[in-house]
Amino acid sequence: MAEQTALADIRADDGGKPDAAVVRDALGVGVAVGLSGFAFGVTSAGSGLTLWQTCALSLLVFTGASQFALVGALAAGGNPFTAAAGAFFLGVRNAFYGLRLSQLLALPRAVRPFAAQWVIDETTAVTLAQPTRRSARIGFTVTGVTLYVLWNLTTLLGALGAKALGDTDAWGLDAAGPAVFLALLAPMLKTATERAVAALAVLLGLGLLPVLPAGVPVLAAALAAPAVLYLRGRRRSGARDDVREGDR
Repeated sequence: MAEQTALADIRADDGGKPDAAVVRDALGVGVAVGLSGFAFGVTSAGSGLTLWQTCALSLLVFTGASQFALVGALAAGGNPFTAAAGAFFLGVRNAFYGLRLSQLLALPRAVRPFAAQWVIDETTAVTLAQPTRRSARIGFTVTGVTLYVLWNLTTLLGALGAKALGDTDAWGLDAAGPAVFLALLAPMLKTATERAVAALAVLLGLGLLPVLPAGVPVLAAALAAPAVLYLRGRRRSGARDDVREGDR
């Protein structure tokens, strides 16, 4: 019911924000996050990837958390397949974003394959914050273009400048990507269940980090969601049983 109401509001296109305000907000997000591509370029080059491999990741993968997870696991000596699996599972969330955005944006079929490349955390956050379909499309497009261009440009600059920086670990640039991801994720954790999943995922990831190969803790952290949902279901089932016993 809430979803239908939201879609009705999007279709109405009345009382939306001015286009200039949407563009301003989208540019702010695109520029702020796009500049962190420099940190990815430096980290990737420091982990042993070539300039072309680093740039190809940003051009073709274009999802910062997955990219940082991949190069971070490789830098820690992890197996390439394990590192790729961890990056893949982090990127799966974009498929669910796409399901939601496809309804809100209602783009022509010919455009959808190209727009899919820009379905990431930042474009989703900006798009969902808009009150009308017109402003949602503007927000998505401006954020996507700005972020894609800046991310790839700064990735190139970071990879080229990695040698000049020397020991990249001393700069702590590998923490920039996760920090940006957490800053975007935190405001989205609105319910107790979402916060519980996030907390358990952090505990699993950090707790298993010393005992499992690089990249594997990320995969294990994905178990937080089904575990919390299972416990939530058990609690609700128990509450219903108590109510039935009380009625008797």
